[in-house]
Amino acid sequence: MTDFRTIIEPFRIHSVQAIRKLSSAEREAALHRAGHNLFGLQGDEVLIDLLTDSGTGAMSSTQWAAMMDGDESYAGSRSFNRFQEAVADLTGFTEVIPTHQGRAAEHILFTVMVRSGQVVPNNTHFDTTRANIEYVGAEARDLVIAEGRVPASTHPFKGNMDVDALEATIDEVGAANIPLVMVTITNNSGGGQPVSLENLRAVRAVCDHYGLPLFLDACRFAENAYFIKLREPGCAEKSAREIAREMFALADGCTMSAKKDGLANIGGFLALNDPETAKSARNLLILTEGFPTYGGLAGYDMEAIAVGLHEVLDEEYLRYRLRSTAYLAERAEKAGVPTVRPPGGHAVYLDAKGLLPHIPAAQYPAQALAIELYRVGGVRGVEIGSVMFGKPRPDGSEAPSAMELVRLAIPRRTYTQSHIDYVGEVIEAVANQREAIRGYRITEQAPWLRHFTARFEPLA
Repeated sequence: MTDFRTIIEPFRIHSVQAIRKLSSAEREAALHRAGHNLFGLQGDEVLIDLLTDSGTGAMSSTQWAAMMDGDESYAGSRSFNRFQEAVADLTGFTEVIPTHQGRAAEHILFTVMVRSGQVVPNNTHFDTTRANIEYVGAEARDLVIAEGRVPASTHPFKGNMDVDALEATIDEVGAANIPLVMVTITNNSGGGQPVSLENLRAVRAVCDHYGLPLFLDACRFAENAYFIKLREPGCAEKSAREIAREMFALADGCTMSAKKDGLANIGGFLALNDPETAKSARNLLILTEGFPTYGGLAGYDMEAIAVGLHEVLDEEYLRYRLRSTAYLAERAEKAGVPTVRPPGGHAVYLDAKGLLPHIPAAQYPAQALAIELYRVGGVRGVEIGSVMFGKPRPDGSEAPSAMELVRLAIPRRTYTQSHIDYVGEVIEAVANQREAIRGYRITEQAPWLRHFTARFEPLA
């Protein structure tokens, strides 16, 4: 068969949901009501919603059919058995603990394994991962390679952990003060960048040398596996499923939000091999989530995840997924907006620092850019910069984030090319008025994960 240039959506649309375009005045009023925080907008006030790819995708007819067979038994449901078998078959981990979403798995893992004063290294912690570590009084330390902090770098595996920095951290704080090492695949906060098998093996070797457990934040494991197939020497002939199993085989456990590469609207899990840690985790699960065979999920949710973990490794889907994301990145670059390169698997990351050099980090340029995308065209993205990752200094000032990014996360199997073309036009329109964009200040914020609920006002 001829290999055509256009990569079409590998599905037919079976059901549709109406969306409505607000007027410019209506969008302005919505921004004011929400305190210029895009998390505060109502879903019906957003035309194209790229806030997150977490739980916002469309499920397949096969998933919906499986949900009809959900067993809602409080204990020992057959839906849990199917869920457990799907997770164990994919990951190889023997202990499978369902949770209502990924951050619950993180909370349980870090509560059980991490103590105050300890250090948890990662390539780059995402927001909930960092918050759950800091909540127990530990330090979440980012050790991504240098190229991972340079948006324009085209390194094929910018999500890799800096192995030398990992060893230096262990030497600095002592192995006894590192309860576990974590690697996020793909590296969300760093632009959705993949991690190579070679790097995972090197991290595993360091962990073995010092007797440290290695965990994966596996939310986007399938996208990471397909990047490896495309980019890592010696992997082109392997299937995405084979590569995924190799990744999991290098770890002692993982946390997972099934709202990403589980292709489900809710759910997650903690999976590992150590029965004693699993026992402690299940005790906490019962206290906070539910009985170990449902863990905060309905039986039909577990059925959807079991099917999704199989569907997500379909290589026609993964090819479409990565290419459609790259298509939007190309549209942004053509409009003169710098992006994190090469494009990640689940999102396009606009470089607000590069586009808006007149707005200092203390005035949150990425938040300003995200607001402007909504103001101009009703497109909702999310700031990944100093609002999300700024750190307070003793003098009351704030250490800025290394990068000022706006993430446009593309829900799975939800938008068509015409939707994405529209987003490209909005990006271009915003870029054409970049000099007029001004910064913001925070007027109200929470002590944890402030970006979800903070309120802002524009600076004159």
